[in-house]
Amino acid sequence: MRWLIRLCILAILLVHSIDANSKELEEVPLSKFGAKTGPTLRFFYCYSCGYRKAFEQYVNILKQKYPELHIEGENFTPPGYKMLFAKILGTLKILVIVLIVSGVDFGLPLTSVWQWCISNRFYSSVLVFLLCNAIEGQLISSGAFEIHFNDVPVWSKLETGRIPQPLELFQIIDFHLGMQFSDMDVGKIKFHT
Repeated sequence: MRWLIRLCILAILLVHSIDANSKELEEVPLSKFGAKTGPTLRFFYCYSCGYRKAFEQYVNILKQKYPELHIEGENFTPPGYKMLFAKILGTLKILVIVLIVSGVDFGLPLTSVWQWCISNRFYSSVLVFLLCNAIEGQLISSGAFEIHFNDVPVWSKLETGRIPQPLELFQIIDFHLGMQFSDMDVGKIKFHT
């Protein structure tokens, strides 16, 4: 029984250490030589909704029209409480699967559900895994397709309910480029429009 408790604690620590390491990797600053000098267009999309393909199509279109534009994209993280519930559910999923596979007897009368899980370890583990993944997917699915120009929000699918058409995005970019370079000599800047 002690090995099971140690295994569960190890699994929880592993999940949290992976999360902490991924946050540390995200916060690596650019050096002076690697700093970007041009305007940046940043997309935040819902990966679980399938918007990564739309992002990649926009990158191809925008790179042809605006080669100097830096384009970045990443998954839109949902509000904190949904992400917290998804992480807790993921940890509980692993814990329950470990308990099912190990066949732990808690010394209490077994319920019919737990007896079935112990009798059918493979099927119950797969069932727990799939159900928890479906719930986690619903929790982290935001439906977002947000666009920021130099950290200024310029489009939000969450507010408008739709993804912008390429011509709309071109107009937005042209407007913001015009605003950014209005006090400079526009003749010296070569943007392909």
